Amino acid sequence: MAYFVHESSYIDDGVRIGDGTKIWHFSHVQTGAQIGENCSLGQNVNIGNHVKIGHGVKIQNNVSVYEGVELEDYVFCGPSMVFTNDLTPRSKYPKGKEGYKKTLVKYGASIGANATIVCGNTIGKWAMIASGAVVTKDVPNYALMVGVPAQQVGWACECGNILKEDLDCPECKRKYITKDGYLIEVL
Repeated sequence: MAYFVHESSYIDDGVRIGDGTKIWHFSHVQTGAQIGENCSLGQNVNIGNHVKIGHGVKIQNNVSVYEGVELEDYVFCGPSMVFTNDLTPRSKYPKGKEGYKKTLVKYGASIGANATIVCGNTIGKWAMIASGAVVTKDVPNYALMVGVPAQQVGWACECGNILKEDLDCPECKRKYITKDGYLIEVL
């Protein structure tokens, strides 16, 4: 086995786990899930049926990634953040997987502790979702989102630094411009 699973965790049949991935205490990976290489799943993480997780993803403690959610490469999910997959749940009238709304978190995006991502939305690449924010709509690439409901208050560099008005990163020296309301890296 080229990955690590703590003895207190459960991995159902039909799961694919990439080399170098570590799954820590009290976690559960359900049937049909796919987890890429070099991922880290913290304590008490639940990965739902048929969830797709890319390479280099970090999922901190107490996160459930429900069926219908896809995480591309290098996504960060902070402690106790929440995904949903049903906009109108009823215990008496379950919809099953056909009723789940899809959520996509694109390459390199970060979601802070205790944030909530309402299903049916896409989080753009390198976006930064602040701790405690509630995302109720699609998030552009590189957007810095805060509040309830989450609103864009700025831009985040690929390296994670919050960009000032000139859109030049003082840490990694990347440069950006805005075009039609979107952030674009100047190469």
